Amino acid sequence: MSCNLCWRWQGRVVCRYQEDDLCVSQEVCFRSTPDAGMSAARTEDAAANGGGGVCPEGGVTVLRPTDLSEMLAAGTKEVHEKAENTEFVKDFLKGRIRKELFKLGHVALYFTYSAIEEEMERNKEHPDLAALYFPHELHRRDALARDLQYFYGEDWQDQISISPATQRYVERIHQIGRDQPALLVAHAYTRYMGDLSGGQVLRKVAQRAMKLPPTGEGLNFYQFDGIHSAKAFKQLYRSRMNELELDSLTKQKIVDEAVLAFQFNMEIFGELEEVGKTLQDDVLDAAPVHEAHGEMQGDISQCPYYAAKMAASGGSSYICHLAMTVLKHPSGQVLLAAWIAALAGLAAWYLM
Repeated sequence: MSCNLCWRWQGRVVCRYQEDDLCVSQEVCFRSTPDAGMSAARTEDAAANGGGGVCPEGGVTVLRPTDLSEMLAAGTKEVHEKAENTEFVKDFLKGRIRKELFKLGHVALYFTYSAIEEEMERNKEHPDLAALYFPHELHRRDALARDLQYFYGEDWQDQISISPATQRYVERIHQIGRDQPALLVAHAYTRYMGDLSGGQVLRKVAQRAMKLPPTGEGLNFYQFDGIHSAKAFKQLYRSRMNELELDSLTKQKIVDEAVLAFQFNMEIFGELEEVGKTLQDDVLDAAPVHEAHGEMQGDISQCPYYAAKMAASGGSSYICHLAMTVLKHPSGQVLLAAWIAALAGLAAWYLM
């Protein structure tokens, strides 16, 4: 049984999300229709944060603090904010991108996703992972390989090497893949859900800054061809995660591992920042995320590495940045001179 927004996806019934008819995907789809006990706003908010919704019969599926998605959100809040405020992330979100650092970031992602996907593949029959095994929809290794080939050429594998911070991250992934496979949920959730949330916006910023082809070369990592709707898929993934039969101790271990995943990513960001200090000033500017967001598709506000404080920091600093950009161009200088002349004329007329 399914609602009229559902479609069959690799043998599973998956719901197609629409803004005007919120639908939460499980094996059976629940259509959200607000009732007396739950407003439309609360219904949408619950669904967006982990799979709650209202059944056609009127029964409510309410998120609980013990649901894994809720525990992850609460348990990673502090480290999430720290990750948002690393210089590397803030510069990227402002559209200030060094091409060499972007390439090195892709190298780190290649080794990280290779480890995650190798361990997910090896443990795909594990009861705590089988429901979250989506190789066609999520896997990023091959996409990253195509990007690295574009940036480094045919012999890209001979040109790249794993950094110390990435090596530590990869070793941890392989360790838990061998000894505690359930903890792979933390790494898969942190990385894939973040990429789905903000990937399309970051793709556009990178494309503009580095003047990459509009056909997508160098940006395959951000393109999820196997997913029709990122929002619907994230809801499906969270609902599957919340349905895993995990005891409270295992859930807490997954939360702790997610915190560790954020810390590993921050170590990589810090490493890239140090490399950046040795490079020439090759910063390539694009429209900041908060400026360009209005014309792009993507849910950047839910990305684990999106700076929630961008709006606050985009006031006076953004105006100054815009003014400096205008003054770099002759036409901007002419306009400024005309504006000053007009003010001078107005002042002279007033003082006569």
